[in-house]
Amino acid sequence: MARQRRRSTAARSGPPRFPIAALLALLAAVAVVVGIVIVLKHQIAGYFTGGVGRRHAAVASAAPLPVASGVESTPPGAPLGPAASPEVTPVPTGPQVAVIIDDCGNSEERCKAFLQLPIPITLSILPMTPHGKQTEAEALDAGKSVMLHLPMEPDSAQANPGPGAITTEMNDDAVRAQVEADIDSVAGVPGANNHMGSKATSDPRVMRDVLDVLHERHMFFIDSVTSGQTVGESLARDLGVPTAERDVFLDNKKDV
Repeated sequence: MARQRRRSTAARSGPPRFPIAALLALLAAVAVVVGIVIVLKHQIAGYFTGGVGRRHAAVASAAPLPVASGVESTPPGAPLGPAASPEVTPVPTGPQVAVIIDDCGNSEERCKAFLQLPIPITLSILPMTPHGKQTEAEALDAGKSVMLHLPMEPDSAQANPGPGAITTEMNDDAVRAQVEADIDSVAGVPGANNHMGSKATSDPRVMRDVLDVLHERHMFFIDSVTSGQTVGESLARDLGVPTAERDVFLDNKKDV
């Protein structure tokens, strides 16, 4: 997947629906990191651009496909006639942007302001936080999407990823058990991205354990790219886990 390395703004015809200045002002007022995936793969784009929280994504993925609009089902034993032409829904073309609000769950008010934005956004919720489940419920009620912000070990020993962290010192069983517990603490999330994790995401063994669990749960993985040595997205592709990479970090502090 191609990634855009420079921070740039694409020109669009006509006035924007939501002023960019207002969005940046909101980001400046709330100390939350925002990851933007510029080009989304078709298999995961719907999680972000639909503006709908997928509370039961794993169940839905296993459900039978609905009959296409305009096509009537035929009762068993009935004579077959000419097939009706189904209505065709145009497939969006070109790049799609997903806005992910990281670090949600520790504060009751921290991410609430983002729910007022008239654009599809995704709140990435840390596990085992005092307000994680409430934040998830409010986001889903507002028609927004949610995902798990999976804490992972950073290179710096001074940086604390918080409760539920995946570390390189864990054996395979411990990694898998912790990922399972983190997912269950924010029930119904369809995917995850890493919180910190510059050390853990660079470890193929650890990432394979993490991605194996996500694969079993029918979840996607967004690599936050906190390290140039990350193996997250490439290994996810190899394992058949729907994936993409973070492209740009926006933050209220220029030194972050």
